[in-house]
Parts: sequence; C-alpha cells; structure tokens
Amino acid sequence: MNIHEYQGKEILSSFGVRIQRGIVAQDAKEAVEAAKKLTEQTGTGWHVIKAQVHAGGRGKGGGVKLAKNLQEVEDLAGQIIGMNLVTPQTSAEGKKVHQVLIAEDVYYPGDSEPEEYYMSVLLNRGTGRNMIMYSTEGGVDIETVAEETPHLIFNEEIDPAVGLLPFQARRIAFNLGLSGNAFKEMTKFVMALYEAFTKSDSSLFEINPVLKTSDDKILAVDAKVTLDDNALFRHKDYAEMRDVREESPVEVEAREVGLNYVDLDGNVGCMVNGAGLAMATMDLIKQAGGEPANFLDVGGTADAKRVEEAFRLILKDDKVKAILVNIFGGIVRCDRVAQGIVDAYKNMGNIHVPIIVRLQGTNADIAKEIIDNSGLDVYSAVEFQEAADKVQEVLS
Repeated sequence: MNIHEYQGKEILSSFGVRIQRGIVAQDAKEAVEAAKKLTEQTGTGWHVIKAQVHAGGRGKGGGVKLAKNLQEVEDLAGQIIGMNLVTPQTSAEGKKVHQVLIAEDVYYPGDSEPEEYYMSVLLNRGTGRNMIMYSTEGGVDIETVAEETPHLIFNEEIDPAVGLLPFQARRIAFNLGLSGNAFKEMTKFVMALYEAFTKSDSSLFEINPVLKTSDDKILAVDAKVTLDDNALFRHKDYAEMRDVREESPVEVEAREVGLNYVDLDGNVGCMVNGAGLAMATMDLIKQAGGEPANFLDVGGTADAKRVEEAFRLILKDDKVKAILVNIFGGIVRCDRVAQGIVDAYKNMGNIHVPIIVRLQGTNADIAKEIIDNSGLDVYSAVEFQEAADKVQEVLS
C-alpha cells in the first residue's frame, strides 16, 4: 500500500528520524493557516508547497513550488490543488492533486550549495536480505545517476538474523564523505531509518533527498513509502492511511469483493486462478500478439457469482477486445467453473467481446462440453497453444 509523503514522514518521525516539518492542507485557505503555524514553529516565512500524490518526480511536473510569503502560499496552493499532475511516474493523464503539504524551507538563506543524498531501504529478493541503497548524488535526477554513473550508488546488505549493525551505519556515513558531527548525525539517521522500515513492516522506504544542512543536521526532505499489505493487520493506524482516490477505481472495487486485480494497459482481459498461472497467461497473450489488460486472480472458488464479478471488472476497461479465462481445476472442479461462466454470461447479457476459455484439471472434459454446447460467443481450448492461437484469431 502506497502512502503520501506527509504520512511517510509521520512514520519516520515516530521512530526518531529528523524530518522536514510540514502540515497538510486541503485548500488554499488551509494552506495559509498551515504556513502561519509553521512560521511560529520555525521562524521562517518561506515555505515549500508540495503536491501530495502517489508518484515521484513531482518537482519536474510543477507539483513542488517555493513560496516566499503568505500571498504566494495561497496563490501556489490554489494552482496546485485540483491540477492533473503529470510526472515520469504517472500516466499521460496524470494524477489529480487533492491536497498539498506546506513544508518548512530547510535550505537556509545564504547557504552554499546544499549537500543532498539519496537513500532507500528495500528487500534484495536475490539474496533474501534487506538492503540500504544510497548515493552522494541525491535529488531529482537519481534515475540518471543510476543509468550513467552506477558506481556512485552503494549498497549495504543487512543480515536479518542480527539486523543493522552500528559499523554498517558508520560505513554508510563514511562512503557519503561525511566527517565530524555530520558523520555522527548520519549514523543516527541510518539506524533510525532502518528501525522505521522494519518495525512498520514496509517494503520500501525511499528518501530523496536526505539533506545535510550547513549546521550538520541530517533530515529527510521527502519520503516515498510502500507498506506491506499482508502486515496491515498489525498496524491498524497505518491501514487508515490508505487514500483510495490515488488508486485505480477498478482495483478498489475488486478489493472490496475479494478479488486480486491489477489494472494494466493492454487489450486482452485475463481471468485465472493462481498468481503463477496468471503470469504464464500474460506471457501467452504477449506471444499471441496481444497485451494483457489486467492481472486478475479469482482464487479457488470460481463460482458463477465470482466469475460474474470478475467479468464486470474486466469489461469496465474499454480497451479490452477479448477475454482469456485460464483455470486449473484442482480444488475447484472445471465443470463448475464452466457452468459459472455460462451463467454469468447469461446474467450479464451485455458481453460484447469474445471469450476464450481454457479449463484443465478435474472434469475438464465435461467443462469443454458445457462451453461448446452453450451457444454463446465463448470458445473452448485445451492446450496453451490452442488458447494462444484463438487469442490471435479474435484479435486479427
């Protein structure tokens, strides 16, 4: 589950990580009041207006602005709230901004060029260990750094049996070229950041930039956080941070009815049972010349009601030109799935795209007969290649 920057910073602060302070606002008037409160706390009248959307690269899209007085706070907040923010991590339509973070300006007036670093904590799936990835080249162009100068990006892997050790945090500070009090502050920052990552059951913490101020303070100026959905039962307060406005409406609806659905950009809808079979099915579609329009796992109870809900979700996408149903009948019998497909088709009555059904497993032969004798615009297949050929045929 992705959360907003201000929410990620709340989690960081609760574990002792120094952050850029800020107050979230829903409109321009709230933004002004937030700026006034921050001025009382910080003593500065300059503030950063930051769009709160689940996407990186906000500055490049015009979603981060510096305001030098309250009038600019009101004007800039009014411009950003309600805009469709397009960044390298959004679609061409962008994401609508519903709120902004009014943050303190942590770049002190008169400072020389600020020192910005990149730091993230995530799982290295190749080794099964958590990893801290960091670089001296923090800021908006970290992707360019990774592509053109990968030697400037360092990794520190952590043994899950013992956790992050102090010498590792010191090595990170050393590799970042720090010394004196800044070295000590970075060591504390890294230890607290890793604790926040593990104890919040997150799958990603990305801080870009981590800032060293002229008086050697180390703080998180940004926070991109992804929480592990499977651990939210342990964090009821984090679960309440979900902002469904930032998610695909179809994915939200699927979650409410208990279906695993991920929206994609293709033209062939997928309905399968099991994540592994889903991945294979998407490969099959691409080999047949199509593009998968979704990932949809109906699980082990593919009855008529569940199949009908799955069809409705898939058909909300106007780009879908065909639907491929690929079910392995182990726990669930194939004939029950086939009957569910036929019943769902008749109940809906408005399915306007061809459906290819491949059922393998228990009672697969009976299932094929049910599909073939239904009289509907549904095609049965037995082998993977046969299903691929049928997809290719209906798309041509």
